[in-house]
Amino acid sequence: MYTLNPHSKVPLYLQLYDEMKYEIINHLHVGGKLPSIRKISQEYQISKNTVESAFSQLYAEGYIESKNKSGYFVSDINLLDLHVKGTLTQIEASAQTDYIYDFYPARLSQDTFPIKLWKRLFNKVMDRSLDFGAYPNGQGELGLREQIAKYLIDSRGVKCSANQVILSGSFMDSMGLVARLFKPESTGFAIEHPGYHVARRVFESYNYEISKIGVDANGLKIQELENSEAKLVYITPSHQYPTGVAMPIANRLRLLQWANANDAFIIEDDYDSEMSYKNRPIPCLQGLDHDERVIYIGTFSKSLSPALRVSYMVLPLRFIDTYKGMVDYYFPRVSLSTQKTLELFMKEGHWERHLRKVRHSNRKKHDIMKESLQSILGESMKIVSEGGGLAILIQPICKLDFEKLKVKTEEAKLKIYFAKERSGGEFEALRMGFGGFKENEIPYAVQAFAKVWFECID
Repeated sequence: MYTLNPHSKVPLYLQLYDEMKYEIINHLHVGGKLPSIRKISQEYQISKNTVESAFSQLYAEGYIESKNKSGYFVSDINLLDLHVKGTLTQIEASAQTDYIYDFYPARLSQDTFPIKLWKRLFNKVMDRSLDFGAYPNGQGELGLREQIAKYLIDSRGVKCSANQVILSGSFMDSMGLVARLFKPESTGFAIEHPGYHVARRVFESYNYEISKIGVDANGLKIQELENSEAKLVYITPSHQYPTGVAMPIANRLRLLQWANANDAFIIEDDYDSEMSYKNRPIPCLQGLDHDERVIYIGTFSKSLSPALRVSYMVLPLRFIDTYKGMVDYYFPRVSLSTQKTLELFMKEGHWERHLRKVRHSNRKKHDIMKESLQSILGESMKIVSEGGGLAILIQPICKLDFEKLKVKTEEAKLKIYFAKERSGGEFEALRMGFGGFKENEIPYAVQAFAKVWFECID
């Protein structure tokens, strides 16, 4: 029996979610069948939409699983440490540091977003006959998917149609979909080392066996991958994270050969592809794929706004029917108003103009950051990676106390970011982000950082 309060400030679907999760953890057994959505809706006099939202959240967090035409069942998870033991005490939120300069390597400055234009387009689409009484397409609105497909074909060389594009709320959201899509067939997952820890953590949460594959001047070491048992590999071939190297065409073709020979698949994260300042963006790996072995993933975070929470992936046609059989297919992952505004933004040509503007702006910031680092830090450091993205990677060429640097920068109210595996340390560098600064702020930020930097050199 679930206790729901229609007068509470907590939405009904969250109340139901909490009640059902408590029951799953404390009373139900693995494989136990849950009541149907229709039954709960009728019994508690609440809408099916409310119940579906609660089920969707439980499914997303892995508490339940769906069996075709059979309903929902308790997932096979370890519940031993999840049983609720009394009431949790409220923890006071720790005060946030008010940093003077924040070198965050993956953000844009506030004035980058075209707020006036976005408001005008938002009002325009909201004045049209949008049907907020219907369930939107869980794969994403067709019009926006068509615009994304057109952009990817024209600018990145992706081979796709709108039917292959799937919208998500974030990079992690997209990766979670891929993890669930492949889980029944494979538990072997390979990732670049050093690589993007967020991607690794998503697959660790689904109990994949993780193989860390080394990186050299040509990107992922194909030989190490060939010696692994992985059937799924995550790579950033156009601008490897965090080293910044690009995978040459010969290695891309060899990687595709590995996938074909081993019935394996590649997740291509087209990381930072739009922010290239020296050369034209390298065409994507997916465009070379003739056997549907590549899953292409991208976001609007680095070029438009991370706050919009819009990501997308291009799924090989062979997996579309399988995806449509997943419960995720029926739940929209991005708000209808955001989708329709972004669709119009792209359709009217604003996206291409915005890209040119933001690329030009960040090229200037990149050059100012590079010049400032070279003139102020001088021969105490070397630049490891530059020419793309929203950060320049540097390494000390003398003995530097990294632990002292962490403490001293905090004391000086400077926020810095390290490029290394969190559980390792083989690649120790700093990611000097410039995207969040105004141009005239960058030299002053580097000067403030340099004062601490030189204090930490032995």
